[in-house]
Amino acid sequence: MKRRLAGLAAAAVASTLLITGCSPAATDSGNKPEDNSGKTITMWVIGPDTPQEARDYLTAEFKKKTGATLNIQQQEWGDILTNLTTKMPDANNTPDVTEIGNTQSPAFTNAGAFLDISDMYDELGGSDLLQSFVDVGKVGDKNYTLPYYFGSRYMFYRKDVWKQAGVEVPTTLDQFNTDVAEIAKKNPKGIKNFSGFFLGGQDWRNGISWIFANGGDIAEDQGGKWVATLDSPEALKGLEQLQGIYRNASHAPNDMKDANQYQYLNDSDEVKDADGKVTDKLSLAAATIMAPGWAHWSIGDLGKNDAGDPVRNWNDKTFGTFVLPGNDGKPAPVFAGGSNIGISAKSKNPELAKDLMRIIFSEGYQNLLGKNGLGPANSKYTASLGNDQFAKALIESASNSKLTPAAPGWAAIESKNIMEEFFAQIRDSKDLPALAKETNAKLDALLNQK
Repeated sequence: MKRRLAGLAAAAVASTLLITGCSPAATDSGNKPEDNSGKTITMWVIGPDTPQEARDYLTAEFKKKTGATLNIQQQEWGDILTNLTTKMPDANNTPDVTEIGNTQSPAFTNAGAFLDISDMYDELGGSDLLQSFVDVGKVGDKNYTLPYYFGSRYMFYRKDVWKQAGVEVPTTLDQFNTDVAEIAKKNPKGIKNFSGFFLGGQDWRNGISWIFANGGDIAEDQGGKWVATLDSPEALKGLEQLQGIYRNASHAPNDMKDANQYQYLNDSDEVKDADGKVTDKLSLAAATIMAPGWAHWSIGDLGKNDAGDPVRNWNDKTFGTFVLPGNDGKPAPVFAGGSNIGISAKSKNPELAKDLMRIIFSEGYQNLLGKNGLGPANSKYTASLGNDQFAKALIESASNSKLTPAAPGWAAIESKNIMEEFFAQIRDSKDLPALAKETNAKLDALLNQK
C-alpha cells in the first residue's frame, strides 16, 4: 500500500502542450440512460492507488446512472506526463477524465488541457473540498481540476528511543527541533550515524514544512506575476532551523530524497527477511521520520500474511505517530501528497464526463476512498478513514496542509531539480540569504512560463 507522491519531473510540459479548451458544457446533460447505451468514456488513474473495489464501484454506478460504459485505464507515474502531454491535445486519444499529480496540475490547467468546471464546483463539494488542492487546479477564479485524494505527511517515531533519550512528544516546532538534536546526541541505540530525525539533503518535500511553519513560502503571486520569496525573513528563519537539523539531528546523506525513509526506522541497523534472517546491514538508522500516512504499511515487525507474503505488523509499544507541531498551537503546514482530477478539454463526451465526476464526488465513492486509506477530497467524509492513530494524524496534518505554488512553470522547475539542488546546499552553506537569492533567480526565470 505504499504510494508514489505526485510531484514528478515535467520537462516537456511547458513547451509542448498546445491545447485549446472546449466551450463550457451544460451542467446537466439531460440524457436518459438508454440514450447512452452505445457510448464509452475513458478514465485514467495513475498507479495502483485507486483500489479495484473503487474501480468496480465507478464502473457499475456509471452504467447504472448513464447507461454508458466506463473504461478505466491505469497509467504509471513514470509515463503519465508524457502520455498527458501527447494524448490530451488529441480528441481521438485523450482520456475523458484523468487523475493528475497535484503539483503537475498548474502546468496543464494553464495550458488549457482541462475543461472549466466552475459551474460544478459547489455541486461537487465547494468549500468542503481540500482547498490547497483546489487552488492548484485553478486559473484565476475558474476551477479546472479538483482534489481526488490526499495523503498528508506526519511523524513516525520510535517510542522506545525517545523514552531512552528522556524526551517527550513535542507540542511546538522549536521543541521538536531541540528534541531530535538531543536524541542524535545521546544516541540511545549506540548505532553509528544515528539520526534523531532522518531528513535527506534533497528532501525538500518534507523539509519545506519548516519554511511554511515560519510564515515563509517558495513563491507568491504578486499582481498576477509569480515571484520567488525564499529570501524573506520568514523563509530564512525556516532555513536556519533546517540547517540546525541537518547539522545536529540528521545523518541522512546529502543527496538523498524522500524515498523509503521508513527502512531506517525499523528496529536497528539490521534488515531481516520474513523468517528473521539478517539480509543486510544499514549504515544508517533513525528515531524519527516524516512521511505520508500510507508509510505506516511499511513500518513494524516483519512477519507473513495468510498467503505467506512478508508484511509489516505495526507494534504500538515500539512505534508511534504525531503531527509536526507549529509554534501557534496548530499543526505545522506540511506538503500534502495526492492527486487532482479533471475533465479533458478535448473530451468528445463532456456531459458524460461530468456525470462521472458527480459519482466520484458522491458520498458513496468518497467514503470508499477513505475506507481504503486514501484521504477523501471532501472533508465531510474523512470519518471513513477510521479513528486509529493514522487516521487522526492524517486528518489533523491535512487541516493545515500546503502545496507548491500554483504557477504555470512549476512543472518545469521540478524537471530541473532546482529545489533538490537548493536543499542539498543548506547544511554546508555559510551564507543562507545569498543561497536563497541565488535560488530565487532560478525560480523566477521559470515560474511564469506557460
